Amino acid sequence: MNFFAQPLWILFVIIAVYQFSLWLRKTTGSVWLPPILTCTVLLIVYLKAFQVDYPYFQKGAEVIDFWLKPAVVVLAVPLYQQRQKIIQLWLPITASQILGSMVGLVSGVWLARLFGAADVVAVSLAAKSVTNPIALEITHSLNGIPAITAVGVIFAGLTGQILGFKILELLGIKSMSAQGLALGSASHALGINAAWQRGPEYAAYATLGLILNGILSAIIAPYLIPWLFA
Repeated sequence: MNFFAQPLWILFVIIAVYQFSLWLRKTTGSVWLPPILTCTVLLIVYLKAFQVDYPYFQKGAEVIDFWLKPAVVVLAVPLYQQRQKIIQLWLPITASQILGSMVGLVSGVWLARLFGAADVVAVSLAAKSVTNPIALEITHSLNGIPAITAVGVIFAGLTGQILGFKILELLGIKSMSAQGLALGSASHALGINAAWQRGPEYAAYATLGLILNGILSAIIAPYLIPWLFA
């Protein structure tokens, strides 16, 4: 194993590259340089340049992967802090999430068909707006291709992270709860990341959007998607 593939060095590189990506975004102020995209590209270049096989990289990233799990639990804190407002808005939240999950599923299929994709590709892109673990299970249940789903999920996440707030503001949607729910529903974890940069209140609604969209899409997809191909 060469030095550049050592687990501790890999861990250092990941942290250093991510910090650089944050600095680059803050310095340039460009929405086209989201840290997760910049970090991913730079790490791919690193692996290729120093011929580091992915299993070695994965071993070095295990510490970060371990702490990601409790970090997700932390998202419950702003959600709990906003519980009273969420309870008051339960009806519009429920209605918007049901409609939003259906639009997310249908739009994935229709966009694929619009560009002439095969049915199996269209099915695989149906769950593009659902958080990855649930999206992959939905695709499995529909006999789609999980790899295509994963790409769709990443693309939807990056699109929301980069353009989400700008699109919502152009449409005249200025409500904090509406913006947060929309980002969480359409762009899952990356949407939450973008919302968190606006404040914990936005992140609370984005987290709720991710959760509800995942649950509702898992329930609706097995019935809605086959009907679209009937």
